[in-house]
Amino acid sequence: MWYQELKQQEQTYVINSYGRFPIALDHGKGARLWDVEGKEYIDLASGIGVNCLGHDHPVLTKAIEDQIHKLMHASNLYTTAPMVETAKTLTTATGMAKVFFANSGAESNEGAIKLARKYSFDKYGPGRYKIITLLNSFHGRTITTLKATGQDKFHDYFFPFTEGFDYAQAGNIEDLKQKADDSCCAVMMELIQGEGGVLPQEKAYVHAVAEFCKQKDLLLIIDEVQTGIGRTGSLFCFQQYGILPDIVTMAKGLGGGLPIGAVMAAQSCCDVFTPGTHATTFGGSPTVCAAANAVLSVVNQADFLQEVQRKGEYLKEQILGFQSPEIQGVRGMGLMLGIIVEEGKHSAFVGKLLENGVLAITAGKNTVRLLPPLVITQEEMDQALAAMKAVFCQS
Repeated sequence: MWYQELKQQEQTYVINSYGRFPIALDHGKGARLWDVEGKEYIDLASGIGVNCLGHDHPVLTKAIEDQIHKLMHASNLYTTAPMVETAKTLTTATGMAKVFFANSGAESNEGAIKLARKYSFDKYGPGRYKIITLLNSFHGRTITTLKATGQDKFHDYFFPFTEGFDYAQAGNIEDLKQKADDSCCAVMMELIQGEGGVLPQEKAYVHAVAEFCKQKDLLLIIDEVQTGIGRTGSLFCFQQYGILPDIVTMAKGLGGGLPIGAVMAAQSCCDVFTPGTHATTFGGSPTVCAAANAVLSVVNQADFLQEVQRKGEYLKEQILGFQSPEIQGVRGMGLMLGIIVEEGKHSAFVGKLLENGVLAITAGKNTVRLLPPLVITQEEMDQALAAMKAVFCQS
């Protein structure tokens, strides 16, 4: 089926809530994709950071195939080995204590919010519920996580929103302290604001926040939905900051393409959820956890993570080497990079990259965001860089 035919049927049958690019993808291998008309692309988006092992990875596809022949779904009324194994791997690798499995990043952040509020209610009683997030943050698209998101443009249409959030200026510890009144129970933050423009937090600020939370018994929630599972060159970004949060949320890369999220709790709050206080039908299903175990078996290796760091530095160095007047800088960590351009021009550049066979996405007001599969090869990087140079250096 050709693109135009597919697009016409989409417009007939699918709710129009996305501004899709004018291609229809058909299949992929590694960091390469092909559309229904046979055009090839280098994938520097990986499904918004989801396809961390690229496309058709043999370890991942075999794990999924083997599991669906055994047990595809069981519900959380029963124990399954893949779910337990995933939780064991995550906690052992991080020093955290226990895991609750969900189905998406937004669900994971909802779970973290509930956990933090119940922790405070159990310990201090009612009235201590507020969660401080950062301006320019993004935490999801449910009613509650939209309100947790520190961007005004997301606070429209869907009134009334869940209350109990306030927003502090990133990097300003005094602003956060001022807003952490007696009604506050937690602080929630991304260590790199992804949707906000690939904006890393300063280590000194993160340490100051962690110390303040410890002093005030506020739970520190780190949203690793986009930064987790090797994306920044460590299994989780918080490991590079030298902190141990109370709660870590994740999704995207954890399933390598299958929908899974998780809330990982430290010893401080790992027993807050008790039977009946939080649940989900699909969370931790054998199939998605088999995929997660396969992903972790590849990603959670020191040499693999070192390669992610090397690839990120190579891409950053090469892009800056274009010396294009269109490029104002490159920021990020590992294979989560943002090319800074003139405000408002990022979408046009992403469109030109698409025409030249490279899939990238936007972030913030001035950033071309790169989230390639972590397994991208040197040849694939160089092919993408050649196309990027043609776009950013054209007269």
